[in-house]
Amino acid sequence: MKNQIKLFTIGFTQKSAQQFFENLEKAGVKRVIDTRLNNISQLAGFTKARDLKYFLKTINGIDYIHILDLAPTKIILDEYKKHKGDWSVYEKKFLNLMSDRQIQNKISPDLADGACLLCSEAKPHHCHRRLVAEYLNDKWGNISICHL
Repeated sequence: MKNQIKLFTIGFTQKSAQQFFENLEKAGVKRVIDTRLNNISQLAGFTKARDLKYFLKTINGIDYIHILDLAPTKIILDEYKKHKGDWSVYEKKFLNLMSDRQIQNKISPDLADGACLLCSEAKPHHCHRRLVAEYLNDKWGNISICHL
């Protein structure tokens, strides 16, 4: 029997830095896996990649890794965000992209266990981090997903 993998997800928008870092700490997150296509934008605030890596390690002792294969392409993202596309179309395209990329082979269960998938969306409902977590659970079958 496979060990249960505990995988968290979090979005940074509509959260203060204090809420964000306290949520990660309370959950016992070991590492943050950044799933954003663009993690260096000024809009990222306290979650700009270099700053976030420092803050996570210093404040919480949490590791940081950016896995670009877990992000949508610019085309898929722009169709949905900039052109106000349909969520079901975005979801289908992103699921196909994850399948094409075989993301289940780009991240190991050991790396995922105790990790938290990061993106910008405040809630997981219309967010690719939820799709990543559910896709990995479909492939591995032993993930407990918790949205922070």
